[in-house]
Amino acid sequence: MTDKLIDSGPVLLDLDPDGIAHLRLNRPEASNGMDVPFLQALHAAVLRCHGEPRVRAVLLTGEGPHFCAGGDVRTFAAKGEHLPDYLREATAWLQISASALLQLQAPVVAAVHGYAAGGGGFGLVCASDFVIAAESAKFMSGAVRAGMAPDAGVSVTLTQLVGLRKAIEILLTNPTLTAAEALEAGLITRVVPDADLAAEAHALALTLTTGAPRALAATKRLLWGGVGATVADRLAEEARTVSELSGTADAREALAAVLERRTPSFTGR
Repeated sequence: MTDKLIDSGPVLLDLDPDGIAHLRLNRPEASNGMDVPFLQALHAAVLRCHGEPRVRAVLLTGEGPHFCAGGDVRTFAAKGEHLPDYLREATAWLQISASALLQLQAPVVAAVHGYAAGGGGFGLVCASDFVIAAESAKFMSGAVRAGMAPDAGVSVTLTQLVGLRKAIEILLTNPTLTAAEALEAGLITRVVPDADLAAEAHALALTLTTGAPRALAATKRLLWGGVGATVADRLAEEARTVSELSGTADAREALAAVLERRTPSFTGR
């Protein structure tokens, strides 16, 4: 019988009899856009996985049409001049959530459909151990386009995944990558037909539950540990940069442009 560890709120967590923790982003009406309460719930759910010895693998999914469209733009725009303070708090919760995923002993499988964008969606993809994507899925950093900078450790994890040159291209030019392009770049693990996404991701998670837990955990620690100190070093600098940029006129213009569905006009102020 499935054990409902967190059965309400913006992030849900179930544990099935096979030891798969189903971690579900649950703000479908906002494309799983991240605000502070959402990020606090995400962190609490990941910590619950840390503290539950029955968890052998984590399956990360998003409810609704998108995996995660990044930050909640409407909430950010409503903060006005208080946005830097709000983003300082939001970024802190996002960073400790991403760090907790990287440090989780159980392997994490992300199943991505729709958009994985912004520091939230793109960052969770980069912090997962395996990423299975539907053929129609799209991936975009979006930070610079929004007058911001990468967070969630992406300035390090993305470089490790795709290489420095490709990371520079992705983060500075903000292309919208198809699932096939993301696979070719090394960002994700596998592309499957849309109709097969849930089954394929679950099958991979189930396979992981049959492995030796301590060996999987140790191997994961060794692999991520090679970049872990660098990620930790960069988290504070990412947070400072995002907060600083969020107070600029360009950042306010970017938020307004998203809401008004137009191309932003940046002035460098």
